[in-house]
Amino acid sequence: MTITLVKKILADGTPCKKCGDVLAKLESSGQMSAIDRIVIADERDPSSEGMVLAQQHDVNRAPFFLIEEEGKETQIYTVYMKFVKEVLEQKTEEKDELREIMENSDDLDFL
Repeated sequence: MTITLVKKILADGTPCKKCGDVLAKLESSGQMSAIDRIVIADERDPSSEGMVLAQQHDVNRAPFFLIEEEGKETQIYTVYMKFVKEVLEQKTEEKDELREIMENSDDLDFL
């Protein structure tokens, strides 16, 4: 299995805040050792590897994870907690998963 983390550089040259948050979580939890590659999606360069991967896989959020296994279809994860739970097989808190889903979904709102 190969795990690729795609993080974004914004059009103004600054790093994506959420990408930084996810990277910090990966490092502080020791999960970074599971990541095989980090690729940059640079909004200033549509031909950057990360932008090409995002287009190929029809992903419009960053960061995202590509999970590649020989003989299997590539899996895409745009929600960090779901990636941790399903790919790294580590326990997550449901409240943390829900918070991340709400933060990532512009069309969802609290009732």
